[in-house]
Amino acid sequence: MTSIELLQTLGVTNDPRFVAPAAIGKNARRDIVASENPATGEVLGGVRLDDAEAYERTVSRLAAGFRAWRSVPAPTRGQVVRAIGEEIRTHRQALGRLVTLEVGKILAEGVGEIQEIVDIADLAVGLSRQLPGMTMPSERAGHRLMEQWLPLGPVGVITAFNFPAAVWGWNAMLAAVCGDTVLWKPSLLAPLTAMACNAIASRVATEMGHPDVFGLVIGSDAEIGERLIADRRFPLISATGSCRMGRRVASVVGQRLGRTLLELGGNNAVIVHEDADVSLAAQSIVFGAIGTAGQRCTTTRRLIVHENVAESLREKLCTAYEQVIGVNGAAGRIGDPTSERTLVGPLISGEAVKMFERAVAQADKERGQVLVGGRAITDLGGHFVQPTIVLSPKTNDLPIAMEETFAPILYVFTYTNLDEAIAMQNSVDQGLSSAIFTEGLRVSERFLAPDGSGSDCGIANVNCGTSGAEIGGAFGGEKDTGGGRESGSDSWKAYMRRQTTAINAKGTFALAQGIVFG
Repeated sequence: MTSIELLQTLGVTNDPRFVAPAAIGKNARRDIVASENPATGEVLGGVRLDDAEAYERTVSRLAAGFRAWRSVPAPTRGQVVRAIGEEIRTHRQALGRLVTLEVGKILAEGVGEIQEIVDIADLAVGLSRQLPGMTMPSERAGHRLMEQWLPLGPVGVITAFNFPAAVWGWNAMLAAVCGDTVLWKPSLLAPLTAMACNAIASRVATEMGHPDVFGLVIGSDAEIGERLIADRRFPLISATGSCRMGRRVASVVGQRLGRTLLELGGNNAVIVHEDADVSLAAQSIVFGAIGTAGQRCTTTRRLIVHENVAESLREKLCTAYEQVIGVNGAAGRIGDPTSERTLVGPLISGEAVKMFERAVAQADKERGQVLVGGRAITDLGGHFVQPTIVLSPKTNDLPIAMEETFAPILYVFTYTNLDEAIAMQNSVDQGLSSAIFTEGLRVSERFLAPDGSGSDCGIANVNCGTSGAEIGGAFGGEKDTGGGRESGSDSWKAYMRRQTTAINAKGTFALAQGIVFG
């Protein structure tokens, strides 16, 4: 199936904003953005960007839709989400392939990302029948004191290129069962995936009698993004992206006293203690460091390993990296992300490759030693780089490691004392994901210390890596990661408003705190 046939199958070509690849070359315009396959440079298609007028039409439609949708019983809303999940499941392979073509994830990860939407839809369906409230004893005789959770309003969802489908799913499926309508602003690096997913959700909801629940605006930050975050019709803006972007969103939304749910950068570390299963640690680190070509927010970027096992772990990692890269004439595992053999696809753009090269050069200036990798790959036709391991100098001083570079670079440090390792892990600005490998109960409990002195991240794993979160647990991080929580647990509360209610069934006037009036 060609890329254009894939887009036709998923209904993308039916969107009036879609521009065929041939038309882009003939009519290059500022209001059209081209989506390119980062593995080949092929133009998959173009999108005619929305302007202020198109934005207003969509928002007005969703605002009106909210007034109807919030009155639909939550279990019925759940059935709509269930049907959307089933339709996504039906198109899982095609959607996964589109993710692979548009952002360069290997096919297994592309399909896995679509599976996340199916999974969160399943969770949301269950939630639709148990959105809880709390009843509390009142100090006033004949009174009932309770809380209820109510739909919040239209929700704005801003997503990044690296998870062009799943993050929308996390937000949209939960928001929908909570009674909210959803406006999606995707990354301009992955607009076609957004068009496909939103088309399915909108079509299913409309066929079930509930139009105007899901909407999509595709536009620049200046024209659409700024307008969205300043729009008082959106009580919640959920934004995934860089820390710089998050600060802007938080500032603008905060000025109008709206809510934000921020999922920003991560500079994640794995600690490997001297009693760890080194083979298990190595497998987890390799996936965490090179999965999605190092372009996950949960990518393992720093390895902090006890000096007693540092050499053996480095040997295992270097061997694995060399197998991936391909040395001494051996075939590597970098290349076409649609091939089942490939483990590492491309970076998203040429600029991302330049950032990788700048980071490696800076590490060299700081006396970091490149153990394996370190180069861009120029003979594959796309934006490919070698997964890279950089050993910190003996002083454990490598300032570039304090920065998040969206590329497969792993910085390696050693330690002698566990408290030292935890302090090193916590020394970066972000606090998303963390992990420790140990066979010791006391060591793991120190890492998960209930007084908060262990890992300062929103995710803290023992004997599993920094990547690969499940939808059942709340996903998010602290510090410059933004403090937001998406997906499972009680993250649904972000999409609702809480109301405390007192009911007087006795018919006599009574005040709390024993106050007598009159």
